[in-house]
Amino acid sequence: MNQGKYVFSQIMGLISYKPFQTIVNKYSGDYKVRGFTCWKQFLCMAFGQLTHRESISDTMMCLKANASKTYHLGIGDVVSLSTITRANEKRCYRIYEDLAMLLIKEAKQLYVDDDGLEVTLKGNVFAIDATTIDLCLSTFYWATFRSTKGGIKLDTQLDLKTAIPEFILFSNADVHDVNALDFIQFETNSFYIMDRGYVDYKRLYKIHCCDAFFITRAKDNMNYRRLYSHPKDKDKGVVYDQTIMLNNYYAGKDYPEKIRLIKFYDVESGKTLVFLTNNFHLKATDIAQLYKHRWKIELFFKWIKQHLKIKSFWGQSENAVKTQVWIAVSVYVLVAIAKKKFMLKQSLYEILQILSISIFERKPINQLFQQTQLQYFKEQNDNQLKMFE
Repeated sequence: MNQGKYVFSQIMGLISYKPFQTIVNKYSGDYKVRGFTCWKQFLCMAFGQLTHRESISDTMMCLKANASKTYHLGIGDVVSLSTITRANEKRCYRIYEDLAMLLIKEAKQLYVDDDGLEVTLKGNVFAIDATTIDLCLSTFYWATFRSTKGGIKLDTQLDLKTAIPEFILFSNADVHDVNALDFIQFETNSFYIMDRGYVDYKRLYKIHCCDAFFITRAKDNMNYRRLYSHPKDKDKGVVYDQTIMLNNYYAGKDYPEKIRLIKFYDVESGKTLVFLTNNFHLKATDIAQLYKHRWKIELFFKWIKQHLKIKSFWGQSENAVKTQVWIAVSVYVLVAIAKKKFMLKQSLYEILQILSISIFERKPINQLFQQTQLQYFKEQNDNQLKMFE
């Protein structure tokens, strides 16, 4: 008797198979492959991510322990550890990169009406930052970082309105963060929020020439001259609001236009911050508020590091590492898509935790997450007998 689909199959069913197969054909991913296709490889890796497996051997052992259920998961016969390891090493990671970008595009359409910003803007608002993942240099010899330690860097552009990544770039950990700006296509009337590590006047001027806006923090040794001051509101923390020009020859040559300099005192943290922007229309307090939302990208990095397996890698080659990270990103976006399509009220963290222990349930996902609402009540109405009346 058909008891319904497993929860895992319901989640994986959110991926359109035909577009995925188009991507696979683009990179000849299933060329001369008999049974263990790219789709089955993705299912196995996604299963490990969703169930918090510690290694690829741990994932395959768990699947073998549930071999009677793998057919209904779409995986079929459980392959050997060497088969999936070889697939991670050899099959082009760009298959899963394109899949992640396809899911990101779908998620953005679902979250288009979401806006967690206090400042009302027509254009998009992005945060740009990077996180470094340490690796053992003797094992991951290609990931150069320091003399005794290896590492890779994930340069990320995050849409602050939707918390969905827009752009991810892999680089060695010894490459400076600012180089990521050379690979980003800047959108007109959009805001790009960065920390002071991205202050490069030539690249910032490139953003300005694209009719986009940047917000960053000024360096302490910035040499400039004040042209004039704007009205300030000290009661709201604005110490000064000025229009400036850069003094240094090369800096002035790289950025020959006027820049806005804002000094802001944050009452909550007790810190004084100096912002640099090319936007002269927003209030100084709005500029400070937008920069405050930059911490969403830090939360994104923390989320994927804590709840998806990218700190312990399941392969040694560069291709295997990138395959794992892109599948991890795909799972993150897939959970975000599930939250919208199944109209779930829980956070992404709560959804992932519940999925991890309910992966073999046959309940509809809506029903599964409705039952978890009981934990939010202090008292539950049940039929349990009371010992003392």
